[in-house]
Order: sequence, then C-alpha cells, then structure tokens
Amino acid sequence: MRLSEDIGIDLGTATFLIYSKSRGLVLQEPSVIAMARDSKQVKAVGEEAYRMIGRTPGGIVAVRPIKDGVIADEGLTEKMISMFLQKVQGGAGRLLGFKPQLMVGVPSNVSDVEKRAVLRAAIHSNARRAFLIEEPLAAAIGAGLKIAEPVGSMVVDIGGGSTDVAVISLGGIVVSESLRVAGNEFDESIIRYVRRKHNVLIGERTAEEIKVKVGAAMLLDDAENLTAEVRGRDLINGLPKTISLDSTDVVEALSEPVTKIVEGVKRVLEITPPELVSDIIDRGIVMTGGGSLLRNFDELLRQTTGIPVAVAENAIEAVAVGTGMALEMIPVLGDSLVSSDNYLRR
Repeated sequence: MRLSEDIGIDLGTATFLIYSKSRGLVLQEPSVIAMARDSKQVKAVGEEAYRMIGRTPGGIVAVRPIKDGVIADEGLTEKMISMFLQKVQGGAGRLLGFKPQLMVGVPSNVSDVEKRAVLRAAIHSNARRAFLIEEPLAAAIGAGLKIAEPVGSMVVDIGGGSTDVAVISLGGIVVSESLRVAGNEFDESIIRYVRRKHNVLIGERTAEEIKVKVGAAMLLDDAENLTAEVRGRDLINGLPKTISLDSTDVVEALSEPVTKIVEGVKRVLEITPPELVSDIIDRGIVMTGGGSLLRNFDELLRQTTGIPVAVAENAIEAVAVGTGMALEMIPVLGDSLVSSDNYLRR
C-alpha cells in the first residue's frame, strides 16, 4: 500500500476491515482490543486480542469497543483504528507524517452523537479527513449494484451488531431501517438455548462455531440436519460436560432473531414507493454481511417475501469494498455522505 493512499473502513462490531483501491482488502481482523485493567495500556488488538477473550488473567481485559454497530468506547475505538492503520501502513505512515483520507461505514439511522464519535475517532487516529457512509449504501456499491441509476435496489446487510435494510435509488437511500439484531445476537441466542435446554454454559466463541458448523435459518430436508458435539460447563455440578446439538436445535434457537430481521425487511417493503417495489421484484433482494451466510437464510427470505433473494459473492467484504470505492464516487453520492470538514464544526 502507498503510505498516503486513501482507504475505506468497515468499522464492524465483530470484524474490522480495511480496503485499498490498489490492493483490495488489506486487513480483516476481529474488532477486539486487550488492555491492562488498571493502567488501560493496550496489550493487543485484532486477532491476538480475540484469542484472549475468556482466557485473560485478572489484570488484563479483552473488550469490543464497538457495540451494536456504533462506538461504545470512543477512546478505545480511536486506539484500535490507529493501530490497524499502522498495521496496513507498515508502521511507518505516522512517522513520515502521512495522513490518509478515510471513508467509514456506519449503520443507517445512527444518531448525531454517534456520527460525531466515529468522525472524532477517525480524525484523532491520524486521518486528514473522514467521511461517513451508511453501511447498506456501501454494501450495495461493494456488491456491484448500479446505485446511481433511477431504479430501486434493496440491500439487507447483516453484520455483527446491527442489520441494515435499505432501498436505494439515484445514489441515495430512499427508505431504511436499522435493527440492533445481527450475528452477535445469533450467538447469544444459541448460548441462552443451550443453557435453558441442557443446563450447560458455553462461551461466545463456542456459540459462533456452532452457528457456522450446523446453524441454519430453516431446513429444506432431513439431509440438511447436521450434528456437532459441544463442550461447556454443567450448571448443576460445575463440571465439564459434552452434549450433542443438531441443526434443528439451532434453527429453534435462532428463530427469534431471524424472525425480527425478516419482519424488518417486510416493514421496509411496506413503506417503499410502488415503483421501486416493482424494480425490487425484477432485480431481487441482495444480502450482504457475515450473518447473510447463515444457511438457507436467503431461501427463508424468498419464501416470506415472494421476491428473489441472492447472497453477494463477497458478502463479508462488501461494506469494506464499498467504502473504498465510495472515495472515488464522492460527487455522485453527494448528500448521502457526512464529512468531518462540516460535521465536526457544528
């Protein structure tokens, strides 16, 4: 990467991604930072910090400074952005005085306070200028949709902390809804289910592994019912215990958050102008984000809405790719972006 190159950032609750136009995706690591409990000194960031979750000694804590798609701890987020930028710049960018221009993806319908927090974190992390773009718009760009045309496109972006549903036309979002239900809520639902049904406590990493290995939004036939062994702590006697979970269990565990997302899609369709609904029926719904990879989620959405549904080929990277591409589309996107030049002076 050229040290002065402008870059796009997907500031995800679960995963932090950085995209460069010349080199593509240059960083994809968990949005986790580990620090000393007393001194607040940062010990690790990204993959190294993620491995510490649930395994740290008393003096070190591993935390996620992004919660539900927005900044929960501004200071830690600033440190995390800065450390990740140093990684992709080889650590020399700050020493040589290079200040990149950043495009950061944020959930739709974020508050003014949350927008300022993201912009301040970006500027304080050594950026010369920062823009905010709503994640469904960035996802649409990254997925290859022609967002500048006068036709309707619908995107369902299911990240770690939030799900954004939006209808896009003429380079902007016409109607949208942001739900604080996404991949992390899937994991928490699995944890609650295992605890309630088996009296076994599992951690978030184990829940995520269950979701990936045997999870599904629905089962199309018996052959899709997979089984996995799960290890946790027996809540009755406190000893380690191994249980068996199958896909039917996980479908039941995920029914509530999955239904909330489906209902959100239906609400957005209900308030979409008829002409754009007609376009969506022709063009279909595009799903992005890691949560869209939940098995058969696209089929469930198709059956519920009666509209063709496709998962983007680059579902996980779509927002990051879109933020990078958006840096070259600033005149087209216009009012759809928020600039640090104006916003932080208000």
